[in-house]
Amino acid sequence: MRRRLINSTLAVVLVVIAVFGVSLVIVETRTIEESAHESVRSDAARLVSVVESRLVAEESVTVASMRSQVPHDRHVRIELPGQPPIELGERPGEGAIEGRATEPGGVTVTVRQDDDRVREEVGRTLLIILAVALLAVIAAVLLAVQQARRVAAPLTDLAETAERLGSGDPRPRHRRYGVPELDRVADVLDASAERIARMLTAERRLAADASHQLRTPLTALSMRLEEIVAAADAIETAGTTDTRSTTDTRSTTGTTGADRAAASTIREEALVGLAQVERLTDVVQRLLTNSRDPRSGSAVGFDLDEVVKQQIEEWRPAYRKAGRAVVHSGRQGLRAVGTPGAVAQVLATLIENALMHGGGAVALRTRIAGNQVVVEVTDEGPGVDPELGARVFERTVSGRNSTGLGLAVARDLAEADGGRLELLQQRPPVFALFLSREADEPSAGD
Repeated sequence: MRRRLINSTLAVVLVVIAVFGVSLVIVETRTIEESAHESVRSDAARLVSVVESRLVAEESVTVASMRSQVPHDRHVRIELPGQPPIELGERPGEGAIEGRATEPGGVTVTVRQDDDRVREEVGRTLLIILAVALLAVIAAVLLAVQQARRVAAPLTDLAETAERLGSGDPRPRHRRYGVPELDRVADVLDASAERIARMLTAERRLAADASHQLRTPLTALSMRLEEIVAAADAIETAGTTDTRSTTDTRSTTGTTGADRAAASTIREEALVGLAQVERLTDVVQRLLTNSRDPRSGSAVGFDLDEVVKQQIEEWRPAYRKAGRAVVHSGRQGLRAVGTPGAVAQVLATLIENALMHGGGAVALRTRIAGNQVVVEVTDEGPGVDPELGARVFERTVSGRNSTGLGLAVARDLAEADGGRLELLQQRPPVFALFLSREADEPSAGD
């Protein structure tokens, strides 16, 4: 590869030198010749003027009087009316450059210069051009060698990095080479190394992740169980009151109706609790599967509104108890690609964080961004500490005395589904979950 780069660079330089060098030689040769002709014509015109001024002043025009006016490398012939020609300087051979000037009074001056001097000047110019061309070739060789080394050496290094990754060493090298394309490959390899490192350490983090993933569904389940207990208490209270107050058939019938209503409530709450347990089981199973085989996945197209509404319904009692509200707005009828259970878990984490650390109403807004669907979760609380910023997604980083795992695990779940979780705004806080949009989803704005 180095040889090809050097040969191609030299070929380009030689072609450029050939094209521009030949053109420059032709132009410079013509310029030198025209300059020589212009010089002898100028000398002829000057000498005619000198001779004419002497004749007007009635001075004699002789070889001695004109010698000082003639350059040493010129041959001059002065023709005067009624006098023999006057010649000064050495007569040149054939091919000499000649310039002639004539005055109306009959004075003619012819100036000749040997073309050897022109050829010498042209030769010096050619030597200068050849020297510059040689320097250009040498510089091109050095530059080609440097560029070949700059490109070939990083490619060899990148090949070694890829081989090292394949051998099971996932440490990123963070080397950059000053070439945008090669730096892009290095970025991809480093990102792959970090991803492989995360996959290799997923087994060690499984216990912490699984325990944290169990916490949120268990919290919701405990709230549902509290509702069941409250409904059971209502049944017992209603039954006791009916027994003490009346004994007729009509009151017994009323008590039976209350029992049935309470039993219906208990049944509904129990079903919701079972749904929570099933989702919890799915999430744990998915964590176990991904930790063992990261290539396995269960991404499907699903109704995003259904998942959002499910989370709102599950968290509404807790928000109502805290004197707050959780609402849904934005684009309806969106379909995303992912794992519904994982998406529900990410949203549950965001909603729980808003309940624990936020304030006021919590709003879930769905929208479209290019080929992605977005779920934004925001509240009216104090927001994220400016000193934390995007570090809230790092493990063990927390500003409110929490474990610091929730958002980190939520981001991992989002990335495992091909999406991403970002903090768009710190105050008021706006967290956004980006998911791939289903292929047949129509493209439109908000």
